[in-house]
Formats: sequence, C-alpha cells, structure tokens
Amino acid sequence: MLLDNHGRKINYLRLAVTDRCNLRCFYCMPEEGLNWLSRKELMTYEEMLLLCTVLVQMGIEKIRITGGEPFVRKDIMQLLTALSALDGLKELTITTNGVLTAPYVKELKSIGVKSVNLSLDTLDSNRFFSITGRDEFANVMATMDELLKNNMEVKINAVVMDGKNTQDIIPLVELTKELPLSVRFIEEMPFNGDGHVYNGLKWDYVRILEEIQNHYPQIEKLTDPLYSTSYNYQVKGHKGSIGIIAAYSRTFCGTCNRIRVTPVGELKTCLYDSGILNVKDLIREGRNEEHLRNIMINTFNNRAKDGWEAERLRPANNNVHESMATIGG
Repeated sequence: MLLDNHGRKINYLRLAVTDRCNLRCFYCMPEEGLNWLSRKELMTYEEMLLLCTVLVQMGIEKIRITGGEPFVRKDIMQLLTALSALDGLKELTITTNGVLTAPYVKELKSIGVKSVNLSLDTLDSNRFFSITGRDEFANVMATMDELLKNNMEVKINAVVMDGKNTQDIIPLVELTKELPLSVRFIEEMPFNGDGHVYNGLKWDYVRILEEIQNHYPQIEKLTDPLYSTSYNYQVKGHKGSIGIIAAYSRTFCGTCNRIRVTPVGELKTCLYDSGILNVKDLIREGRNEEHLRNIMINTFNNRAKDGWEAERLRPANNNVHESMATIGG
C-alpha cells in the first residue's frame, strides 16, 4: 500500500499522454492557443509504460489516460493495450472529448476499458461551437451513443461557467432520465493558461446543487464511493445519476488518492502544485526502477496537505494559470 505523509492512500494515476487537442475550449487554454510541445519533449510510450509498471508495483491500482485529447496522439491504442496487461492494475479508464473516439469504442471494450469520461459542456450545438471553437458536436454525441450501445460506463464531464452554459445544467440532468449515465458538473478552475487574476466562482458546488434542486425537489443524495471527488445524487425515477465536483472549492483534498504525470513527465502530487519531480528526465538519465521507486516514495512523503497549501508552496513567480491541456486534468 502506498501512503503519503498525511496517511492518505495513493492508488490512482492520471497520465496525460499529450498536450495537443482538436478543440479550443476557452477554459482550458488561452485564446491564442498553445505552442505545442515537440515530440522529443513528450514522454515516449516506452517511458510511460516503464513508469506505470513501477507505480503499479508500488500500489497504483487505477490509471486514467488524459490529455490534451488522448486520441490525437498517434497509435494510442498500442499504449492502452500494453497498460491493460499490467499485472496488478485493476482499472484503466480514459477522459476524452469524443471527437475521434467513436471508432475505437469496441477495441477499448475488448482490452478491458469499462469506463469513459466524456467532456461535454452543453447539449446545444451553437453553444458547443462557442465554447470549443470547433463544429464537432455531432461527433461527440456519436461517441456517447456508441459507448452506451456497447454497455460502457459513461460519465459526462460538464464545466459550469457563468454566462456561458448555466442554462445547460437542467438539460444535462434530463439526460439521466432515460440514459444510464452519470452527469458530473465541475466547478470552473483557473487553469486556462491566460494568467489573469482569478477572483473565485459565481457557480460553486452549492449553487449548482441549488439550481438542480429548484427544478428537481425530489433529488436524492447517494452514498459517495470511497475517494470520490464528487457529491453524488439521483433524481427519483431517473436511470442515471448526477455528480457535483468541487474542483475549485477543494473540499475533497482530505481523501485525495491521486497523482498526476504531465505529458513532459512532470509528477504532480496535487493539481494545484507546480510539479514536484520530472520522472522523464530521471528515466532518460538511466536511473533504474529501484531509484525511481525510492525518489517517488520520498516525493509522496512530502505531499501538500491540500490544494490550498500546494498553491501557497508554488514559487512566487509561478501562479496557477498554466493550461489544463499541459497539466492533464
């Protein structure tokens, strides 16, 4: 069992395989876009597999593949297939925007991927274009349909943004009436790469819940799974469920079981830290598995208590406004 210095179990890795994305969501990257990383700056699949092998041996039981958008990276199924075969890994999942995903659904299921998180902030095609900068709504919906048709567990991730898509909260909840999926509303975070001063939220998890309760007074609280980042609910009679993730309020830090690795190999023990250790550099220096294991254990033994402390510990010239595409979600 892998524990941090606060006694929290660490068994979940979020691995970002690329910073590139085929959408341009304004809450994820600056308006002018990003200077994409060169291929040599990214971790290779071989390096990712080595790192994941070591981490699974240490106690990581779940790996989520993120980006950027994972399916824009060439031959991504090779990595996913190799990861799915790791002895000791209990769960392999993916977060995707769904633009390119539909053709891979059957193959994903065949290698044991049971759950996919689909980013979808609106059910209106015009607002989708406004938020993402791309006319890909139909492809995303096709992916959702394909996932459900193949009996995959589907979680819709919707970032709630004042003045952009709050009118979509109720239509998204309505999806759960007939579809066996979970719609998770996420507080907007400051990771969009533009460096502006972030003055908090108008739509925090409390207000999101109040909005839903106003339309569905029969909403019921569900038991939250162990390590859950979401407060979970269900409207009586609906097939699906609802989650609300207090990502900016950071109410779930006390039970956080996850670590992140960015596309360039930066290990983050908290979403809000500035990166603690570059594992890609260690691998390329020829450090063996024992050295990787020891240095990561030391890193986990110096983990911030919560997201607020992690943010305070960042260097003075390093604020929290890097792009989510470069962090990995």
